[in-house]
Amino acid sequence: MTSANRQKKEIKVAEITKNFESATAIVLVNYTGLTVKKQQELKKMLKAINASMFVAKNNLMQIAGNNAKLPSAAFTDEVLAGPTALVITKEDPIAPLQVLAKFAKENEIPQFKVGIIEGTFYDKSELITLASLPSKEILFGQVVGAIAAPIYGLVNTMQANLQKLLYILDTKAKQKA
Repeated sequence: MTSANRQKKEIKVAEITKNFESATAIVLVNYTGLTVKKQQELKKMLKAINASMFVAKNNLMQIAGNNAKLPSAAFTDEVLAGPTALVITKEDPIAPLQVLAKFAKENEIPQFKVGIIEGTFYDKSELITLASLPSKEILFGQVVGAIAAPIYGLVNTMQANLQKLLYILDTKAKQKA
């Protein structure tokens, strides 16, 4: 290997390592059969949620994963067998899973391999389960709704009691008049 080629590989490993260290989610997918047009479409969908997809040599991903001190189960020879693309985000870790799952449902490609979400390793079946979860915003809305529901019920009950009191007072006032 020439020193120029080695230097390029070292730069690429450093770049991947930096991406790994700052990511909230890293998903490895098998993209076999994905046409260039479909790949561009998927990248555009991922970009809309501030995620990116790229391909690197499997051995470079393995070195970068070790450098970033990520779970070694994500970068085994078995996982990295065949074409592997990386999907990385620094924001909502579930959003890329949802985009990938929706895209895969429509196109049957790509297929999840493994992922690392906020430092925890997940296998294919766990990623599919996570992809079916609602987004953080929806979950936050559900929590706020669950907390607010009893308060609304209390307010409505108190309002109804006040209306009954006003009705009784109004009736009594008319009787005296």
